[in-house]
Amino acid sequence: MYDLVLKGGRVLDPSTGLDGLLDVAIEQGAIARIAPAIPAAEAARVIEVGGKLVTPGLIDLHAHVFEGFNRTGVNPDLAGVHAGVTTIVDAGSAGAATFGGFPRHILPHCHTEIVPFLHICQTGLATLPDIVAESSVNLDDTLRVAAQHRGLIRGIKARMVSPALEIMGMEMPRLAKRAAREAGLPLMVHIGDTEKRYDPKVIHPLLALLEPGDILTHYFTPNPGGVLDANGKLVPEAREAADRGVWLDTAHGRMNFSFDVGRRIIDQGLLPHCISTDLTVPGRIQTVHSMTEMMTRFLGLGFTLDQVVTMSTASPARAIGAADRLGSLAVGRQADVSVLAVEDGDWVVHDIFGSPLRVDRAFAPHLTVKRGRVFSPDFGPRPWGWWPDRAGPGAPVAGGCC
Repeated sequence: MYDLVLKGGRVLDPSTGLDGLLDVAIEQGAIARIAPAIPAAEAARVIEVGGKLVTPGLIDLHAHVFEGFNRTGVNPDLAGVHAGVTTIVDAGSAGAATFGGFPRHILPHCHTEIVPFLHICQTGLATLPDIVAESSVNLDDTLRVAAQHRGLIRGIKARMVSPALEIMGMEMPRLAKRAAREAGLPLMVHIGDTEKRYDPKVIHPLLALLEPGDILTHYFTPNPGGVLDANGKLVPEAREAADRGVWLDTAHGRMNFSFDVGRRIIDQGLLPHCISTDLTVPGRIQTVHSMTEMMTRFLGLGFTLDQVVTMSTASPARAIGAADRLGSLAVGRQADVSVLAVEDGDWVVHDIFGSPLRVDRAFAPHLTVKRGRVFSPDFGPRPWGWWPDRAGPGAPVAGGCC
């Protein structure tokens, strides 16, 4: 007897080649069987999901959920299982001096799986700016905390922004890379100086610093220090980094995502690997909204449904070293499943500048299964719920890329 069967949805998992009207059976928190027409009598609970899209559990590779410690930290389950997302990477909200709040106060009280990265700044994002002096970084303390929480902390985070770069220059990311290397962890680096004060050519030595498995986040940033040069061409180090195994993540956020930059990058053929939100409390209200709306943006940019699902499931699972249990609906894997509504219509989404893009399909969460447990979505981040804006006259029509 299965614990749960999700019946009648379109199961789409590019990592295993699944795409069809199939049932998903779950037992003891794991995927037990995927097949057409599994008898309802074989399950303790059946949920009809006809007309919905059933994918591996969505993974948000960059968000901020250090709620109560950082003023912009989102409630983990509000951003997670109640938003169609089963796993969230907290991208460096905590540093060595504050990380203890995660195992003591955050993780025991949420159902969403949280994968924390450790900020190279001792206090993380408790205050902004984060790094205000050389003493903001303590390599020994960072390594001590990473060792103390080995297996929980899955990466080191650095932000290429002012005033950290003005105070420490490239010594800051070099120290973060040293911490990552000595701890045996990947380094995630935020690019794009939102203060617009530092030399944009910093991207060249930064990309050269990154090793296989490291993550470049805010790939579509319009801010100085992004991957496009003054002529709108990709810097050569970007291709070199991707070729040697650096992950390219698009993290939206309130200030780091431009459709124009994205199109220029796409046109030059170096596509991102991962979609993520950089979700914060104000971002959820103002510009970011949700992981499903990020996926809608990428449909609008011309990515295929298979590509969008892969960038939200299998690729981030690999980027955090968890592809053995996350990012796939293979039998025996952890039962993390996102059931999404996909609705045709005339929608419009926006980047950080308010630039509109019309799309003819949009995603919204329908229900989430995390380790076999079922969660319903909350009302949603907009006054009317989860769906994007309806398009009005004059919004440009989305174009294809891939």
